[in-house]
Amino acid sequence: MKIEQIYTGCLAQGAYYIQSGNEVAIIDPLREVQPYIDQAEKNGATIKYIFETHFHADFVSGHKDLASKTGAQIVFGPTQMQLGFDAIIAEDNQVFKLGDIEIKVIHTPGHTMESSCFLLSDENGKEVAIFTGDTLFIGDVGRPDLAQKVVKDLTQEKLAAHLYDSLHNKLIPLSDDLIVYPAHGAGSACGKNMSKETSDTLGNQKKTNYALQPMTKEEFIKEVLTGLTPPPGYFPQNVLMNIKGYDSIDEVLERGTKALSPKEFEAVANDRDVLMLDTRAPQTFAKGFIPNSINIGIDGSFAVWVGTLIPDVKQEILVIADEGREEEVITRLARVGYDHAIGYLKGGFDAWKKENFEVDTITSISAEEFAEVESPTILDVRKASEYQSEHIIGAENAPLDYLNESMLKVDKNKTYHVHCAGGYRSMVFISALKARGYENLIDVKGGFKAIKESEKFQISDYVCPTTLL
Repeated sequence: MKIEQIYTGCLAQGAYYIQSGNEVAIIDPLREVQPYIDQAEKNGATIKYIFETHFHADFVSGHKDLASKTGAQIVFGPTQMQLGFDAIIAEDNQVFKLGDIEIKVIHTPGHTMESSCFLLSDENGKEVAIFTGDTLFIGDVGRPDLAQKVVKDLTQEKLAAHLYDSLHNKLIPLSDDLIVYPAHGAGSACGKNMSKETSDTLGNQKKTNYALQPMTKEEFIKEVLTGLTPPPGYFPQNVLMNIKGYDSIDEVLERGTKALSPKEFEAVANDRDVLMLDTRAPQTFAKGFIPNSINIGIDGSFAVWVGTLIPDVKQEILVIADEGREEEVITRLARVGYDHAIGYLKGGFDAWKKENFEVDTITSISAEEFAEVESPTILDVRKASEYQSEHIIGAENAPLDYLNESMLKVDKNKTYHVHCAGGYRSMVFISALKARGYENLIDVKGGFKAIKESEKFQISDYVCPTTLL
């Protein structure tokens, strides 16, 4: 028997490859499915089942494409949803044979109503692992406020009550030595307190996970709902794609990797309601970019910020990328449902400059230069929790994750110095506002980290929680 966790850091997502004999099951596959097919072929095996723990909100699963390419059967737990593709809707406690092992479906509603865990028994019938999806994370449980966005008459309180019952009646009674394999780790928006660890024993989770401690259902509901922030706007759209189906990843890549000369790129940008997405590094972008393009760097939390800032997954997108990374960008957009990239700038930004097309820039200064600015007006675009923990005296919090609200705090006639934690989000923020006509925004290179490390700033320049009390 072989179990492999395939972890994708940009989504903080764990998919699983399970093999017994010459049969394979994949749990919660990513959108690009060829690596799973290649691995099975390399091992002389056939993919028999594709198990889905639930209708994911934070990414588009590869179940439909993988089934189409391999003939494997898709398996969901109990659900009343009408699917747009063939699948097995399993019953609670239904068992599936895979080679010499068994996988049992355990229906665990709460994160969503169809959420299910998959309990694996080895060749000797011993229960050895449980794949918990978003029901149970390491250090946390799945937030119970997402399914209500898709299913009428559900409230987060009702879902939290279901989650309490699932944990106490279905998971806590299981053996302490089971290995827990969740669908996400730290960095995912599907929970609020996830560990950086991506697996653990169930026994240790019973000791350390706040949500598994003894408490009444009412106490649990209050605890699990406290501190939740609004989920990214693309989540409900991804859920519907996972339920109804979507274009093949091959079609998405073919459409998105259409190379456009600078003249063709400009013509499309002028003729259609497109978003120009520049995925280069923030400081590279600042030195020169196509006017009205938005910077979301591929080497940061790319999928999260695309999903947060682009409200419609059907938005047509033109891509500006470092040469050779165009397909990577299109793939990572597709992972979160943005299937409508319609081409990229051939030769990248350098080709645009060589054609002498218009170029824009953003002023970016060092922390030392920032220290010399007299009475600056400062925008801190980190999350509210980061700002409340520690910030520069006099800085105003304008979180990037609430861009439309934060933009209302900005006066087009004033000059602002903008920083985040490390320089990634501030460039996203400034580029988005600059595309909307805000010209007087100056980036602080390296963000709050660089400011704190600069010898020109003192601890008295920061406000800490104790000072705020």
